Amino acid sequence: MGPLSKTIVVVGGNGFLGSAICRRAEAHGNFQVISISSSGKPYTTPKGHSPAWVNKVEWHKASAFDPPSYATLLNKKHAVIHTLGVLLEGGYKDAVKEGSLTKIAGAFSRGWGLGDQGNPLKKRAGPGEYEIMNRDSAIKVLDTYLEAEPPSDSDSASRAFIYISAEDIFRPFVPKRYIDTKREAEHGIATLCNNNETANIRDVSIRPGLMYHPHIRPFTTPLATLVDFSSKIHHSPPFNLPLPLPADILRSLGTRSEPGRPQSTGATDSPDVSPLQVPSSSFPSLANLLETPPIHVDHVADAIIRAIEDPTVKGPVGVEKMRELIGWSRRVDNVREAQTLQD
Repeated sequence: MGPLSKTIVVVGGNGFLGSAICRRAEAHGNFQVISISSSGKPYTTPKGHSPAWVNKVEWHKASAFDPPSYATLLNKKHAVIHTLGVLLEGGYKDAVKEGSLTKIAGAFSRGWGLGDQGNPLKKRAGPGEYEIMNRDSAIKVLDTYLEAEPPSDSDSASRAFIYISAEDIFRPFVPKRYIDTKREAEHGIATLCNNNETANIRDVSIRPGLMYHPHIRPFTTPLATLVDFSSKIHHSPPFNLPLPLPADILRSLGTRSEPGRPQSTGATDSPDVSPLQVPSSSFPSLANLLETPPIHVDHVADAIIRAIEDPTVKGPVGVEKMRELIGWSRRVDNVREAQTLQD
């Protein structure tokens, strides 16, 4: 193996997606990988094992809200990938790690307002977990990266700040504040990068849909299988019948519920990042869920690596663009995704 040509920092490198990024970057053979997290602990599998690749990653304890704890680690780095975030408030991640469907259901019920933590009528004293984790932590890390010393090599112009956002597919199962704070973060990140041209940092917002892994998170596979089937039906209607598909009906209902508001035609890579453009109605989000194929967490990681390497990648990157980055056509894609779901 030749000399490592790029050094990256993964914020939250011991998490579900963060660990996949670390692992795939190490397998790529062209990256030196540094992880920072609140615990600083190396990644372990759900059964507590430490894979061999873990020894090749530098693991550091740091808080995204305490720049002095990691500022020096960002000097001369080619990319910073921010993976922190919460889908639901109220500590649902512990339930996910345990694989407890009962506890996961409890977390969703709190998100729907069926408990004090999720009660939308209970006045919030300040920013909640969504605002703090999904938006503010990313802005704080980017602010620190903007002040960091750039790499001294010729690739310094291709520095990237990669933010893990999301497609709008989870409403009404999760509160609207989830996607609002994701879009607010995208907007803030793009503004900061555009207003600091001398820093030469391009913003990339990765928008995965449903991420799954058959072994690390086995409970995601049945849902991914259903979503994959729905996506294929919507992209290749059976018998080419001229009938409206479920997603079309849902978007029509969304238009009726919010007359005068432009409706999205699907989950896309559009640079429309303003939170004001997220419809209040959940119908468009449900339509996106039916149309957007699930994506294996390793494939998201591979797309991120390609985005780091390709200086033309900028702004929102949806699932279709991710598949394009890793070299998948839709026809080949369908075969590969089916094989991945079964593995």
